[in-house]
Amino acid sequence: MHIFALLQAAGSITRDYAGAWGMLGAGVGAGLATVGAGIGIGRIGGQVADGIARQPEAYNSIQTAGLILAALIEGIALFAVVIAFVIQNKF
Repeated sequence: MHIFALLQAAGSITRDYAGAWGMLGAGVGAGLATVGAGIGIGRIGGQVADGIARQPEAYNSIQTAGLILAALIEGIALFAVVIAFVIQNKF
């Protein structure tokens, strides 16, 4: 029910509310980026553990690939959070 009040308020945006909507968008964007990165890193960790359990002799290569992928996901999430706060400062 609260969504209707937000949509009604969004229809009458003035310059006074533009900064508030920018902050709300930055908060939602940063939150989604963080949740997405957490889900991605969790899936990588689970698959790495599963791969090591199936082939213990390939431990080093599986662990290295998992760490590299986790670092790439973390970098993308950090970039998304920075972009969200840059957008916030534009308003």
